[in-house]
Amino acid sequence: MVTIKEVQTKSDLKDFVKFPFSLYKGSPYWVPPIIKDEMESFDKTKNPVFKSAEATFFLAYKDNKIVGRVAAIINRLEVEEQGLKKMRFGWFDFVDDLEVSKTLLDKVKEIGQQHQLEYMEGPVGFSNLDKVGVLTEGFDHIGTMVTWYNHPYYQSHFEHHGFTKEKEYRESKFLASNADPKLFEKANLLIKKRYGLKELNFDKSADIMPWVDKMFDLFNETYAKLSSFVKITDIQKEYFKKKYISFINPEYIKFVVDAEDNLVAFAIVMPSFSEALQKANGKLFPLGIFHLLSARKNSKDAIFYLIGIHPNYQNKGVTSIIFNEYYHTFKKRGVVNCIRTPELEDNLAIQQMWKHFDPKVIKRRRTYVKDL
Repeated sequence: MVTIKEVQTKSDLKDFVKFPFSLYKGSPYWVPPIIKDEMESFDKTKNPVFKSAEATFFLAYKDNKIVGRVAAIINRLEVEEQGLKKMRFGWFDFVDDLEVSKTLLDKVKEIGQQHQLEYMEGPVGFSNLDKVGVLTEGFDHIGTMVTWYNHPYYQSHFEHHGFTKEKEYRESKFLASNADPKLFEKANLLIKKRYGLKELNFDKSADIMPWVDKMFDLFNETYAKLSSFVKITDIQKEYFKKKYISFINPEYIKFVVDAEDNLVAFAIVMPSFSEALQKANGKLFPLGIFHLLSARKNSKDAIFYLIGIHPNYQNKGVTSIIFNEYYHTFKKRGVVNCIRTPELEDNLAIQQMWKHFDPKVIKRRRTYVKDL
């Protein structure tokens, strides 16, 4: 018999965060989070996302052993401002037992019905900067710190329980050497001259900070028309600024501005921390922090996290400026592989942007939906 327990104490929350460590023990592809950071992201007193969203966390038990977990999420900006009567769920992990997955999903369904919502979709996070999607292809590729990994049986559980595919995502990889400068060097100069644009590069994180709010505003504007987009609020901007921006290599953040210094494009790339996080195994100390700092300095894999271009400048070749800057940065850093985080399959604009680099799709993931 499967029983469900709501997470209410710090000890319960730690059990929630640590469950995947046993579920994926020994996997060469799963990338563990830092336990302390994961717990803080679920702390309603520390993560500002809870000012516009609510979440309830559950653990499933069988024979007095934890066998699954799920977070049931309601994003009020989505429900009240956008009119999407959606019950979100994420951080959904379980052993290969249909009773376990059904019991957890039924709990999410129950909460959605209590709030008069119309459908449930997952796995998704609180917002568009969170992890998304269940992996359906590419189980033999190492994960990243910004994606979920899961066992192959997850897909069959969703389909057995009557869920259908909602959104499909791709993750691609290409060699940095595929970025032939002939593809963008000339265009870079032409576009800058035509539109009066210039690039901004950084050596210090402190120099980036005055631009970060503008970057998030541009992020909101760039992706506003995509399905399921939820804007980043002002208080979330401050949270992400303090938590993440200072840890990213400053030379991996690129901005493009116009003649009046208005931000028209940005890109954020991160060195891959996957192997470092595996070595850290959830702990920063005593050695985890050194593995992460080493990866920050020496990783030969670059993860393309976010790219945003103002709607007025889309399809005008502005990416040639960004690619030109990264070409020189990657050459200096000795970067070998470029990896793209999940992108919606129907986002044709982003696919066109990368086509000259001969990307290979290495993973697919999707979200699943079911009426309430």
